[in-house]
Amino acid sequence: MSTTSPAAAATEHAAWHTLSAAETTAAQDVDVRAGLAASEVDDRRRRYGPNLLRKPKRVPTWRKIVRLLGEKMTIVLLVAAVVSAVVSQELETPIVILVVIILNTVLNYVQERRAESSLQALQQLSEGKAVARRDGTELEVQFSDLVPGDIVLLDAGDSVPADGRIIENAGLQVAEATLTGESEPVGKTIPALDDAELPLTDRTNMLFMNTLVTRGRATMVVTDTGMGTAVGGIAVLLNEVKNDQTPLQRRIDQLAQLLTVAALVVVAIVFVLGLLRGDSWTELLITAVSLAVATIPEGLTAVVAFTLAMGASRLAARGAIIKQLSAVETLGSVSHIATDKTGTLTMNEMTARRLHTHGRDFRITGEGYSTDGRILTGDDRPLPDLTEAFLTMALCNDAVLNDGVLVGDPTEGALAVLAEKGGIDVAAARRTHPRVAEVPFDSDYKFMATFHRPAEPTTGLPRPPGHRCFAKGAPGALLPLTDSVLTDDGIRPLDATMQQRIHDTIQELAGEGLRTIMVAGRTLDAGTVPGDDSGRSLVTGLTLYAIVGIVDPPRVEAAKAIAVALGAGIRVHMITGDHLVTASAIARNLGLPGEAAAGPTLDDLDDHALAARAADYGVLARVTPAHKIRVVRALQAGGNVVAMTGDGVNDAPALKQADIGIAMGITGTDVSKGAANMILTDDNFSTIVAAVQEGRGIYANILKFVRFQLTTAWGFVLIFLIAGVTGWAAGAPFTALQILWVNIIMDGPPALALGLDPAEPGTMSWPPRPSDEPLLTRDRMLRILGLGLVMAAGTLTVLTQASALFPDSAGNAAFATTLAFTTFVFYQVFNLLNVRSDTHSVFSLQTFTNRSIWLALTAVIILQVLVVQMDVLQGLFDTTSLTSGQWGLCVLVGSSVLWIEEVRKAIVRAAGHRAARR
Repeated sequence: MSTTSPAAAATEHAAWHTLSAAETTAAQDVDVRAGLAASEVDDRRRRYGPNLLRKPKRVPTWRKIVRLLGEKMTIVLLVAAVVSAVVSQELETPIVILVVIILNTVLNYVQERRAESSLQALQQLSEGKAVARRDGTELEVQFSDLVPGDIVLLDAGDSVPADGRIIENAGLQVAEATLTGESEPVGKTIPALDDAELPLTDRTNMLFMNTLVTRGRATMVVTDTGMGTAVGGIAVLLNEVKNDQTPLQRRIDQLAQLLTVAALVVVAIVFVLGLLRGDSWTELLITAVSLAVATIPEGLTAVVAFTLAMGASRLAARGAIIKQLSAVETLGSVSHIATDKTGTLTMNEMTARRLHTHGRDFRITGEGYSTDGRILTGDDRPLPDLTEAFLTMALCNDAVLNDGVLVGDPTEGALAVLAEKGGIDVAAARRTHPRVAEVPFDSDYKFMATFHRPAEPTTGLPRPPGHRCFAKGAPGALLPLTDSVLTDDGIRPLDATMQQRIHDTIQELAGEGLRTIMVAGRTLDAGTVPGDDSGRSLVTGLTLYAIVGIVDPPRVEAAKAIAVALGAGIRVHMITGDHLVTASAIARNLGLPGEAAAGPTLDDLDDHALAARAADYGVLARVTPAHKIRVVRALQAGGNVVAMTGDGVNDAPALKQADIGIAMGITGTDVSKGAANMILTDDNFSTIVAAVQEGRGIYANILKFVRFQLTTAWGFVLIFLIAGVTGWAAGAPFTALQILWVNIIMDGPPALALGLDPAEPGTMSWPPRPSDEPLLTRDRMLRILGLGLVMAAGTLTVLTQASALFPDSAGNAAFATTLAFTTFVFYQVFNLLNVRSDTHSVFSLQTFTNRSIWLALTAVIILQVLVVQMDVLQGLFDTTSLTSGQWGLCVLVGSSVLWIEEVRKAIVRAAGHRAARR
């Protein structure tokens, strides 16, 4: 039997919420009490396939390698290797170039494989199990084994394994933040709904895959599985979002094209000059190839890959997994971060912050579900007796706390923690006050009530008569059922003045973004025995004990991270499905500036109007997945580089649309992780800002290498061109092997060591780079050209004046070449120190923050000494020995680039430019 397509499965019964429970089970052809038969399960599994989201097709290894080899710079290097092999008939140059290509490809491939392995480790958590009813027996089955028509039983703490229609319900509430963005749990019902086009948030008789039961119990019949679920529908959207090149990829491509053109131009000029002088074709071809090798920075792609890989490793150690190397650099150019609220900027742990009771206000310390904290009076008066209020919070409550871990409803968890802070042992209270009946929470009447036998007296006296009723819920729902209030003077009638005071308190707490919960209770008459069927009628004549203000508190580190981001010129936008008032209050606490608006406001704006206003919004509440994509696109339309963070299925399309998507590794769904470029293993927003700093540092390190290498290349070009035009040197000033040697020793360990440079002080005070900024701006080019000219002038001066400076070596062409060759190497040594900072002096502590640089430079100097002084190498490199004075001259002339740059940096610092990044 053929497998039904996901699309067909999704549309076969798209409006299950409009059917009654009986009609749904009839349509699924299942007996609620017996469940499906094993044979029927097998048939349906063949029809619908496993209850899994379709994994993206795995890219074969050979395709990945071909893609890496197809990058433009790699192609340029391959052409250079072929030309070198054909023209010079020497193997040294093409072999070295091929080694660089292989190294670059291996580095990129290995890093991508490491990222994939890390991602798989996150996803390979033990698959959940559900309790299903089959063949009249309740048994545990893997989520993937469920089929449409399965009868599934759910309790608090269970993850919903598939989409389903509720057929039995006992006070069920479900957290659907991962799907809808709504932070508060949603109360569920059984009756059919009339509107077939209701959004998911309003389909209160349905349950959806990847959501979490926070309270109550339910039985559902599975209606859709796998790609036919609501989650699967969002996963399909991901395939419609285009993956563009990252800014770094675009810039590397631009540089590759520029260098290719430059190499061709240089070769052509040298060729023409040689022909005019009458040089032989063989000499011209060898010289042209040498210049081409010098002009093309063979180490660029390898150093870029190494720098990105080192950055990715540092980020992994700080809690961020990079799926693509280029995403590291993209972080450094981010100008806007669009972030989800729940669990990203906040702790995703509801916490009681305020307590109003006995006509007084109290503040509560502590975070999340830890019972560490105090109730602060705010004055010198002692804390009143709050036993009744705390007992209500402990008993009218189904949440269970286990060493700071909550099982159950987040709001109930906050009340249980507050009771513990107030001195109540919640577990002990529940044992001594057994529950005999309850009124489950329902979204229609918005409260919960429980009935308990009084506790056994500790003195051996008989249990006091009368059951206790404890209730909690929305103040607007419970206040009409209340006729008295507990004060310092005992229970007093709830008069109009007191009601107004309570109303003002509720408004004040709501204005601070706090969710208000009222706790109340009463003692029933001795002859009244409550039952579940009579509970609602007994919830009346209550005494108000307290009003609690609860909030999902912002992460402390998130506020600091936002401040750093704002200081770096990065705008942060909170985009959430939560209520506007709550989101705005959280934004104020986090120091997040900007206008606040709700989703319907965005619906009133066309794409052009939204693009004009998107950057001004600090808070966008009550948004849908479609809104999130629109906002990201609107920000991108303004030329911004946008990062989108999130953890839910509803965030996934926007994560993929963004320039860099950042998913949460702990709370994030598989769909969001699959759509993201980076995954935070600690779910910490501050890690994002640290990653931005890392990205900026990485980009700066890449620029350092580009400036360093192109200065060398330009110096080589000028030396050859000036020598060719003026005839100062017979033939090429340096041999092909000497050119290659400079490239090897300076493009190797020293250049790679630049990739280990830490981010400079003040990195996060720079504004974001323009998204279209090229690697080589006008000012960078001028500095490269200027320093290249200094190198060429100094090297040629030493070359042409060697005999005059050292008469004993007059007429020795090898000596002049060796002196100039060594001078040029020292130019590279000092220029490597120059490029480490645009503004900081070499004579500062910043110079000593990278030990690898100094080890590499020491190795370069030792190698150059060996090449010049060792007989066995002199014949290979056409060099001759130098005296200590001659070595001193090479160092002195080579250091001229250092002093020139020191003067420029001093001028920049004096002018007040913290970073000369132009």
